[in-house]
Amino acid sequence: MFTGAVAALLCGALITALMVTVDRFTVGSLTEEIRAAGERVAIQMGQGRLDYPLADYPHRNVQVVDSRGAVIASTPQLQGKPAMAKFIPEHKSATSVVCGGVFPTRQCDIVVAQRAQRGDEHWIVYASSPTIAPWADPQLAGLIGGAVALLAVGITYLGNRIATASLRPVKAIQTELDEINAHCPGRRVPVPPTDDEIHDLATSVNHTLSRLHAALKQHRQMVADVSHDLRTPITAIRAEVEDALYAPQETSVTRLGSTLMGGLDRLQAITHDLATMAKLDSGAPGTREPIALSELVAAELRPRRTTKQIEYALDPDVHVAGDRAQLTRLLASLVENAERHARTTIKVSVRKQPGDPSDDQRFPDGVAVLEVLDDGPGIPPHKRELVFQRFTRLDAARTRDAGGAGLGLPIARQIAEALGGTLHIEDSPSGARFVLYLPILAETERAYS
Repeated sequence: MFTGAVAALLCGALITALMVTVDRFTVGSLTEEIRAAGERVAIQMGQGRLDYPLADYPHRNVQVVDSRGAVIASTPQLQGKPAMAKFIPEHKSATSVVCGGVFPTRQCDIVVAQRAQRGDEHWIVYASSPTIAPWADPQLAGLIGGAVALLAVGITYLGNRIATASLRPVKAIQTELDEINAHCPGRRVPVPPTDDEIHDLATSVNHTLSRLHAALKQHRQMVADVSHDLRTPITAIRAEVEDALYAPQETSVTRLGSTLMGGLDRLQAITHDLATMAKLDSGAPGTREPIALSELVAAELRPRRTTKQIEYALDPDVHVAGDRAQLTRLLASLVENAERHARTTIKVSVRKQPGDPSDDQRFPDGVAVLEVLDDGPGIPPHKRELVFQRFTRLDAARTRDAGGAGLGLPIARQIAEALGGTLHIEDSPSGARFVLYLPILAETERAYS
C-alpha cells in the first residue's frame, strides 16, 4: 500500500512536470505563430495595402487599430467589436493574455500587439489565438490520469516482485539462523550466487558463525580440561584424607597437611589462572604506569628459589608502560615454563632496539625486548603456536608430568597483546626461546607520568 501510494505520487509529480513543460513549449510556439501573423499584417500596412483574409486559421483573430483607437479592419469573428486589448507596445511588439472582453466568456487568448507605420501615423495590429491548458481538455486529462494510474500500478507490481525476489535469500538466511543452536553449531546459512550486499551479508554471517563455533568448541574443550585438571588434585586429596580416616594411627596432622598442600597449591594455581584469564577475556583495562623493565625482572628473579641457574643480561634504561601486576604475571609464566624444561640454565635478557614506524605502528618510539631462553629440548617450529592455546601441553619432553595446567603461556600472550606488544617463540641454537616485544615508553611520556 505504501509503495503504491509513493509510486502514484511520484508518477503524478512526473506527469505534472512533463505537462507543464509541454504547456510552456506549446504556448511559446503558439505565441511565435501569432506574432508572425500580426507581423505579416503590419508589413502590409506599411506597404499601403491589406490582403484578406487577415488570418489563416478560423480560431485566430486579427484587428487593425488606428492612432485614435478605432478598429479599421478585423477578422469576421470580431467584426463590429471594439479593440481586443488596450495595451500598447513600448517597442516593436508586446504580448499579454486577455480573458473575456470581446472574447467568449471564460476564454483566455494570447494577444500580441505590434506597431505598424501608416504614413505619418502609428497604428497597432492585434493578433490573438485561444490558449488551452493541457488539463482543460477532458480527453487529455483522462488520458493523463489513466497513464498515471497504469504507471503507478505497474511500478507497484514490479517493485513488489523485485523486492520479493531480492529478499528471498534474506528469508532463507533468517530461516536457517532460526534453526541453528548449540546442538548444531556447524550449520551455515545459504550464500546466494549473486555479487551483491546480500551475498556479502551471508558470507559475513557464516564467518561469524564459524568464529562462534570455534569459540564454542574452545569453551567445551576448556570445560573438559578444567574438569580434568581439577579432578586430579581433588582425587589425590580425597585419597589422602580417606587413608588418614581408615588408619588414623598411621598418620598425623603435620604429615597429612604437608601431603595435601601440593594438591591445594595446584588447585589454587588453576583457579587463579582461570580468574586471570576471565579478566583478560572481558577486556577490563589494567593500570598504566611507567615501568623500568630491567628493574622489574631483577626484583622478581633474584630472590626466586630454583634448582636451575639463571643468567641475566639486563640493559638499565628500558622503560615500558603497563600494569605491573600483569607484567609480573607474564614474566612468571615464562620463567616457570623455562624451569620445567631447562636442563641446567635459564638465560633472561632485556634490551632496547629501535623501531621503524613504517614496519609496525605499535612501536613508533622503539621496542623493548625481553627474552627467556632455556637449554631444554626445545619446541619444533610446527608446534610453536600450539603452546599458546589454552590447556595445551606437548608430548615427549613437555608432558603433563612436568607440571602446569596449560594456561600460563596463553595468559602470557594475552597480557602481551593487552600491553600493545607481541609474544612469540623464535629460533635458537638449543632449547626454547620466548621473545616478548613491548612498545618503548618515550622520554616525554616518562616525564609527564
